[in-house]
Amino acid sequence: MPRATLLRRLGAMLYDGLLLLALLMVTTGLLLPLTGGEAIAGSNHPVLRLTYQLTLLALTFAFFGLFWTRRGQTLGMSSWRLRVEREDGQLLTWHDTAVRLAWSILSWLPAGLGFLWMLIDRDRRAWHDIQSGTRVVVTEKVQRPQRRG
Repeated sequence: MPRATLLRRLGAMLYDGLLLLALLMVTTGLLLPLTGGEAIAGSNHPVLRLTYQLTLLALTFAFFGLFWTRRGQTLGMSSWRLRVEREDGQLLTWHDTAVRLAWSILSWLPAGLGFLWMLIDRDRRAWHDIQSGTRVVVTEKVQRPQRRG
C-alpha cells in the first residue's frame, strides 16, 4: 500500500481535530454545573481542575485508541482513505496507541518539525511513526455498485 502524503494526513487531522474538539466541548459543558457555570480554574477548584484535565486526556486517548485498535482508522482518516497500522500490517495495540500519541505531541512541539520529517524520510514517516513502529497508508478506493435505471 502506498504511504500517505503530508497534505492528506493534515486533512485527516483537521477532520479528526474538529470531531475531538466537539467531544471535549460537550464534556466541558457537562462539567460546568459543578462550578456554577464558571470556568474550571485551579485556584477555585483544584481537585476538579485535575479531574477535568485527566478526563480530557482520557477521552483523547479513548477517541484514537478505540478507532485505531478496532479499525485502524478514525472517521477523519476514513474520509481521506487512510489507515494506521503497525509495520507488520496488524492493527495497533493500546500500547502502540499510547506511544504514538505521546510522540505525536513531540512531533508538533518544535514547530511541526516531526511532521515535516516526512518530506525527507524515504518511507514518509513522521517522528511518531518511527518511534511507535507504525505507518499510515492510503487505502484502496471502495467501488460502489452503480444504480440501475
